[in-house]
Amino acid sequence: MKTISVPEKEQLSFGAQSILESVEKKMGKIPNLYATIGYSSSALKSMLETEAALSHDSSFTAKEREAINLIVSQVNQCDYCLAAHTTLAKMRGFTEDETIEIRKGNSDDPKLNAIIKLAQSIAGHKGNAGNGALENFFNTGYDEKALIELTALIALRSFTNYVFANTQIPIDFPLAQAI
Repeated sequence: MKTISVPEKEQLSFGAQSILESVEKKMGKIPNLYATIGYSSSALKSMLETEAALSHDSSFTAKEREAINLIVSQVNQCDYCLAAHTTLAKMRGFTEDETIEIRKGNSDDPKLNAIIKLAQSIAGHKGNAGNGALENFFNTGYDEKALIELTALIALRSFTNYVFANTQIPIDFPLAQAI
C-alpha cells in the first residue's frame, strides 16, 4: 500500500502554501491533517471556508460545534480528529469527562443531548437521521436551519475523518482517551 506522507509546505502549490501560512498565524502551527489536505488547495480552501461559514450566524455555539465534531469523529473512529477536537473541546470549556460522555453519545444538558443524538444517528446511518432523534431535536427547540447546518457540520467532519482514514498521517495532538 502506498504511504501518504505529510507534505512540507514547500512541496505544495503556492495557493496551498498561502492558505497554510494563514492557518499557522491563527493556530501557531500547521496541523498535519491541514498540511495533508493541502495536497489539494481547492479542498483545503473549501474546508476552511465551510468551517468559517458554519461558524458565522450559526444555530450552534462553538462549544456545541465541538460536541458535534467529537461524536461524528467517534462514529467514524477517527483517532486524529478525536485528538484534535478533544483538545479544542477542552479549550471551549468541556472537561475531559464531558468529552468522553459526548463521545459515548450522552450529555446531561437536554439541548446538547438532542444535538449529539441526532449527529450520532445521521453519521452512523449514512445520513438517515431516524425519526426519534430528529423529532427530539425539533422538540428541544431547533428548527430547519439548525438541521441543515448540523448536516453540513457532519459532512465537513466526515471529510476530515475520511482523509485521515485514507492517509493515516501522524497525529500531532495529544491522543484522546480510549473509550
